[in-house]
Amino acid sequence: MICPLCKDRLSNLIDEFYYQCILCDSFVKESKYYLNQEEEVAYYKLHNNDVNDFGYRNFTSPVTNTVLEKFNSTHLGLDYGCGTGPVISKMLGDAGYKVILYDPFFFSNDDYLNHKYDYIFSCEVFEHFHQPAYEIEKLLNLLKPDGYLIIMTLLFDMSSDFKTWFYRNDPTHVFIYTKKTIHFIAKKYNLRIDKLEDRIIVLQKI
Repeated sequence: MICPLCKDRLSNLIDEFYYQCILCDSFVKESKYYLNQEEEVAYYKLHNNDVNDFGYRNFTSPVTNTVLEKFNSTHLGLDYGCGTGPVISKMLGDAGYKVILYDPFFFSNDDYLNHKYDYIFSCEVFEHFHQPAYEIEKLLNLLKPDGYLIIMTLLFDMSSDFKTWFYRNDPTHVFIYTKKTIHFIAKKYNLRIDKLEDRIIVLQKI
């Protein structure tokens, strides 16, 4: 199996489901364990992503706050992988911001490809990418120069036990990142790391 981010050959099988990539330090689920599309959509529909739920708004606030701090209502954003309840876009829209929605299952409209964006955010999306290099390159092509890619995904900390880590056990998660993986992405795609924390990553296109 080949790593879908760095294209290195995967040989370090760390458990029944996952390889650890030696080159980019990601954790890659073996493709035979991917859910099919029908199963994946059914699982997503179990999520209660209510745009009016205070707890969910608070959970996504690192992304919302980043956009509010860096941009204003004249800028155009893309909510990539917005899911069934695009809470961040709802909060930004209430503040006068213009955000285009896209989700391959729930807001599937290729019109989003016809714009260039000042910022793109993906909340709890990157860990679902079967082909992360393809997805990242597509998003960067949609960003304006100096634009920002805002990612919310939980990074794996090597001090934890990967086999028992709750994030790894979600059946729809297929690609797990570490801080080293983010540094690899930044170097590969010539991005500036603006913020790198356990759950929020902000990268600038330079």
